[in-house]
Amino acid sequence: MHRKELNERSPLRLLEESIHGGLGRGNIGVIVARHGVGKTAFLVGVALDDLMRDRKVLHVAIDEPVSKVRDYYDEIFMDLAHAAGLEDIASERLAVERNRNIHSYLGNTFSVSRLHEAIGFLRAHQDFEPAALIVEGFPFEHATADDMAQLRSVAREIDGELWMSAVTHRESPRNDRGVPEPVARLEAHIDVILQMQHEGKAVHLRLLKDHDNPNASEVRVSLDPTTLLLTQG
Repeated sequence: MHRKELNERSPLRLLEESIHGGLGRGNIGVIVARHGVGKTAFLVGVALDDLMRDRKVLHVAIDEPVSKVRDYYDEIFMDLAHAAGLEDIASERLAVERNRNIHSYLGNTFSVSRLHEAIGFLRAHQDFEPAALIVEGFPFEHATADDMAQLRSVAREIDGELWMSAVTHRESPRNDRGVPEPVARLEAHIDVILQMQHEGKAVHLRLLKDHDNPNASEVRVSLDPTTLLLTQG
């Protein structure tokens, strides 16, 4: 299978249909789940989909080292390549690595202003213009409306999608839409919210917010907990 065919058959195409064409440029999407359910795998899957379409992706890891994030990419890419019978795996993997940049912020060093500076540096000195942005581990429990507004301005500046992750807990209170804290109080500043939850052996995605649509559609995508690959169903 060639890369183009792999992208066309990706379960993410079903997800895009569920949210009426996808997240959209300049918009913010958040995947919420408890610890260990698969948020990182989902974000890496989204990033790989862009990377294999020759779009540059900046992956920001908060309190995770670059090496650990790179290992996630390597593992999921190889599983995806073998499962799909991808031709010329070595060259495809090299293309992914060339289109990807990973930044790590350890020890409470992350801020939106520092992210903005990093993007400016990549543009000026590495000729790296990100078309999509992944922010993993953002501290939603301490975030403000102004923080979210600044993040949206970054997404609009790069004219790309911004996907983020948020940790929730079993006892987390929820609003009328079912969005759990700490994301619920910032819902107005987020365009798409997805929840991951165990259902039997698989991890299913549930759409909690779909832009301004009053009724969220059913998502026919799940995460295989063994391979960490997004699958249909």
